Amino acid sequence: MEFVSGYRDEFLDFAALLFSWFRKFVAERGAVGTSLEGQIRSLPQDPALWVLHVLPNRSVGISLGQGAEPGPGPGLGTARLLGDDPPLHLRDLSPYVSFVSLEDGEEGEEEEEEDEEEEKRKDGGAGSTEKVEPEEDRELAPTSRESPQETNPPGKSEEAAREAGGGKDGCREDRVEKETRPQKRKGQRSEAAPLHLSCLLLVTDEHGTILGIDLLVDGAQGTASWGSGTENLAARAYALLCHSMACPMGSGDPRKPQQLTVGDARLHRELESLVPRLGVKLAKTPMRTWGPRPGFTFASLRARTCHVCHRHSFEVKLTPCPQCSAVLYCGEACLRADWRRCPDDVSHRFWCPRLAAFMERAGELATLPFTYTAEVTSETFNKEAFLASRGLTRGYWTQLSMLIPGPGSSRHPRGNTPSLSLLRGGDPYQLLQGDGPALMPSVPPDRPRGVFGSWQDYYTWRGLSLDSPTAVLLTYPLTVYYVITHLVPQSFPELNIQNKRSLKIHVVEAEKEFELVMVFWELLVLLPHVALELQFVGDGLPPESDQQHFTLQRDSLEVPVRPGSGISARPSSGTKEKGGRRDLQIKVSAKPYHLLQGPKPDLVIGFNSGFGLKDTWLRSLPRLQSLRVPAFFTESSEYGCVMDDQTMAVATGGGTSPPQPNPFRSPFRLRAADNCMPWYCNAFIFHLVYKPAQGSGARPAPAPPPPSPTPSAPPALTRRRRGEKKPGRGARRRK
Repeated sequence: MEFVSGYRDEFLDFAALLFSWFRKFVAERGAVGTSLEGQIRSLPQDPALWVLHVLPNRSVGISLGQGAEPGPGPGLGTARLLGDDPPLHLRDLSPYVSFVSLEDGEEGEEEEEEDEEEEKRKDGGAGSTEKVEPEEDRELAPTSRESPQETNPPGKSEEAAREAGGGKDGCREDRVEKETRPQKRKGQRSEAAPLHLSCLLLVTDEHGTILGIDLLVDGAQGTASWGSGTENLAARAYALLCHSMACPMGSGDPRKPQQLTVGDARLHRELESLVPRLGVKLAKTPMRTWGPRPGFTFASLRARTCHVCHRHSFEVKLTPCPQCSAVLYCGEACLRADWRRCPDDVSHRFWCPRLAAFMERAGELATLPFTYTAEVTSETFNKEAFLASRGLTRGYWTQLSMLIPGPGSSRHPRGNTPSLSLLRGGDPYQLLQGDGPALMPSVPPDRPRGVFGSWQDYYTWRGLSLDSPTAVLLTYPLTVYYVITHLVPQSFPELNIQNKRSLKIHVVEAEKEFELVMVFWELLVLLPHVALELQFVGDGLPPESDQQHFTLQRDSLEVPVRPGSGISARPSSGTKEKGGRRDLQIKVSAKPYHLLQGPKPDLVIGFNSGFGLKDTWLRSLPRLQSLRVPAFFTESSEYGCVMDDQTMAVATGGGTSPPQPNPFRSPFRLRAADNCMPWYCNAFIFHLVYKPAQGSGARPAPAPPPPSPTPSAPPALTRRRRGEKKPGRGARRRK
């Protein structure tokens, strides 16, 4: 698929932006001098306060791997984040880079190294391979105090820095491999020592927009510390400030702040004589808290890139295609290259009119009844600031944001069954709660009189204010509800699904939905007469949760007055249990759908599927074809629906129904890196259209009528009609 905006983990776009800016900064930071200072002095002033954060790190290291195999290696190349085939999920980077603790086992490792050296001396070092220590010149920070005009590390460090910045020779991986891989010898571990990110310098404005970043990396664990690295920090920080003003990472043109504050007392003193050169006023005292104001949080960054060359907006000016306004390019050359791509059905010439039609749906998708609709459907939507301002920084809200939960926050440990570990208080809405008043009101005493077809109707019955953002999480159960009450009766009326007292539903490729499993409790509120069994299936689910089965049960026969009263969770036994009313059966199968064994479901549902992004769909779709059960899927854009239809045709010879907007889509507009199309979680719904069955499972086609019998032919035997008397013996004799 050409566009992955609705499927890729947004943290990867964020990491690509940081990496790209840092690479450019490393390559150009030697240019700080009087000419650059003069240019900065002439820049317009930003009225917002700027902040230089100094964030030391003593406990986390970075371990590099080689492809899909364990052990030392070239690590994470630029192409993995910025190339034509970028990873979609953070876990996809695990073979290349991972985070390790520098505190656990540090003393043991040092003792082991000393023992190995002693053994080497006893055996005679001349004939053995000498241990290669990680070289200190891999550290990105200079090792001596420098003037602001001489911020380059001398000698090899400058060369390594340029390699880290993506030099033209493209051999950064080879250099890192040579510098980080200890040569093997008998008794030595094959893993290279992790890199230690000793300090992070971060420039932001008072609103949290990140404007520049610098990483101070030690050569290996334990070779340097925060204390020893501060002797050259002022020159490094000054260069970072200059480049953050000349080329801000976040939105906006080059500019300088009217005032700057620093989050470290020593660095503040050392910058007192440097910052005024830029025409910037330094605060009288250093900042002694996390941010310049209590509600400070990092803002969302729109990692906009050229669709062809993947350069970011701080490197080049990006403009959309003049015809469809959907795809971003850095210039005429990239637009022409994309227009003429082969084969033709992947070229922009083929897709341009289609993308233009998709863009026309932007207004319709943004038509929602909420008070915050204009803010959250904007292309510049700042999701992190929106959630932080409403205290939505814990529980399930952390699944939607890159914000890190604070101390004491409630977030279930990954890999544990979410509901069993967090239903201690018996409140199924516990994880939807923010820091303020309860978001979910009491369940209405009366059942719904009809079926709901919009957020407005549902919010009114549920007693929710249109200012409540819970629709962002409730989009999953409400979409299932909409499929059961509207779409299945329309497309498969013969199933009579609305009169069924129990439903078995398979949720396919359900890693994200399983992380939010308790939101599906709302289905029992909306469908109190139905016993539901949800089976979450997908090879992305935690392996330790495979084959788990538990029941969420309402203990009282009455609808509870308070949202969480009388809710209990219990593991189910291995024997088959029949779910009763007020029960929600949860099953987990951590395997691809085509490998799933068991009874045939009543319904299959998948959220934001992306058939073309995972090879297992080419086997799971034929499995669904053989089951021939109603299968409904959502997509985050019309583009995704078109690609799913093509994949279905390739995999089974079937297709998909025309997609329709989902009235219960999420109101949050998703970030898009290389395009301007409207992306929303669960924006469109379609169902699979199976290829007509042949063979034993299908009714044979009607045969041509037989020829009329000739007079000489004996009369054909006919079956006696029901109720017709059998002729007696005497009648046959008389005849």
